[in-house]
Amino acid sequence: MPDIPDSEHEGPSQPRPRRLVKAFYSPDSYGLVLLLIVLTYVLSVTLTQTWSSSLVLAVQIATVWVTLRTSQAGKVGRSVAGVSLVVATLVAVGNLFFRDQIAGPKILPVVSGFLYFVAPLSIARHLVRRRTIDLQTVLGAIATYLLIGMFFAFVYRAVGASDASAFFGSQGDGTFPQDLFFSFTTMTTTGYGNLVPAGNPGQTFAVFEILVGQLFIVIALTKVVSTYRPGRRRGDLREFNDGEG
Repeated sequence: MPDIPDSEHEGPSQPRPRRLVKAFYSPDSYGLVLLLIVLTYVLSVTLTQTWSSSLVLAVQIATVWVTLRTSQAGKVGRSVAGVSLVVATLVAVGNLFFRDQIAGPKILPVVSGFLYFVAPLSIARHLVRRRTIDLQTVLGAIATYLLIGMFFAFVYRAVGASDASAFFGSQGDGTFPQDLFFSFTTMTTTGYGNLVPAGNPGQTFAVFEILVGQLFIVIALTKVVSTYRPGRRRGDLREFNDGEG
């Protein structure tokens, strides 16, 4: 059933600065999802202690949980994600106390990657079904883009941990901050060239990320931002665009 426009997010009676602030602290807002994504990134690139991977995974679990609630995930999606969150929690705890016994460096990227695969799909499904292109739609699209970038970072980390050869060739497997850096520079086609996958499947995943990132910007993100009109529904936007033509 299509969503009813969320008047509490962008009601006409609320001043715009207040609506913007509320979008970032409301428990059912994509603004909160964005803040959690940024927190995950900051923790990932700043913490280097052995136990830090478990903390980062805990924040990831919270991020995905909030994402699924905000995006109103379907029954099947909630069930699959629920099992994944339980497994992720067990892995996080196990990695904290039995890091060597459970091969934490190999398992954690796979678990994290799956969580960040489910989350953007759930947001995309929700945004397509929304009847209103509002601030939440814009924030949701941005969150989806960032989650895709982080998903590929975990893919590169998992490939590097499981492959016998070094992922970045002479520079070794790299660190997770380097994986994040490489992922977002690849997705945005910045291409500094200081980090390059030495072979497959890393090179294939990099090409796939470029295609996904650019298509998302051209098809989804640009369309949402360009048609964003506070308070307008999709039908109103169609009439508005037809009138301009």
